[in-house]
Amino acid sequence: MKKAFDEGWGGVIAKTVTLDSSKVINVTPRYARMKSSSNQKEVIGWENIELVSDRPFEKMMQEFKRLKDEYPDRVLIASIMEEYNKDAWEELIGRCEECGVDIFELNFSCPHGMPERRMGAAMGQDCELLEEVCGWVNDAANIPVWAKMTPNITDITSPGKVALDAGLEGLAAINTIQSVMGVNLDTLRPEPCVEGYSTPGGYSSKAVKPIALAKVMSLATMIKEKYDGGKSLSGIGGVETGMDATEFMLLGCDTVQVCTGVMIHGYPLVQNLCAEVQEFMTQHNFESIDDFRGASLPYFTSHTKLVQLQKEAQERKKKKVGLKSDEEWTGDGFTKETESMVSN
Repeated sequence: MKKAFDEGWGGVIAKTVTLDSSKVINVTPRYARMKSSSNQKEVIGWENIELVSDRPFEKMMQEFKRLKDEYPDRVLIASIMEEYNKDAWEELIGRCEECGVDIFELNFSCPHGMPERRMGAAMGQDCELLEEVCGWVNDAANIPVWAKMTPNITDITSPGKVALDAGLEGLAAINTIQSVMGVNLDTLRPEPCVEGYSTPGGYSSKAVKPIALAKVMSLATMIKEKYDGGKSLSGIGGVETGMDATEFMLLGCDTVQVCTGVMIHGYPLVQNLCAEVQEFMTQHNFESIDDFRGASLPYFTSHTKLVQLQKEAQERKKKKVGLKSDEEWTGDGFTKETESMVSN
């Protein structure tokens, strides 16, 4: 986390912590990657079956406090997860706040391993359960709270609205997409393979960006319509460049997160990312992110509306036929006849 701050990242979301890390047992290998067919050095998809942090809780608390002491001007976000237990959530929140963390991100979206304990996506997919837990957290927390949403659901706005109605300040989306990376055609075993077996994991990297953008667009639209834009949205999913980050902001995100991109390209990625965002802003004469945040949202509509718009455009084109010869010019209609032959 210190390395991230030293390289220029404005904030860090720590790996998800729980009170009892002894229950967290990871396996190796736990990653599998998909490479471009045209360039085997280019990673386009990444699957993980990794769980939340297996570092001792007390150790994580010490490191949170030390980090805030050394970098008081940077944002430290504690990603937290617990079982369906009010006392555990309240203890986790209290202990993290004592360390000076700035924001909580509630991991309601991990798609593998943790749902077996009724955690992660098991909560994020159950709106009744989600409402109750978000209520506990909102009552206990004294700092802003985001709910990290799962994309593994039909309508992401349903749990999103539940979380915000419970009093949370914002949402983060998306977490990884449940996946199976592939099957080894020599061994006939799925990847990543652990002692000959595997389990569905979470898919990330640049291949998920179109899905992430669609989910973010839906959430941002819901926040704009139902909360008058008064809630925060953090975008996640396939961000590797400044242009990627800009697309998320154009669709209404206040902040943008990067994880797999850093795992593949390293912490210095932030330098190119920021430079590219600044280049975009210069190109369009934007002075701040607020000048273009959400600017592309008004251009989404229904398919029915698209059909209507295209039909109207075709009708206008039919009317704008122009004149076939000089004999067709008239004195009274001179300006309209001129306009009928202009191309732009």
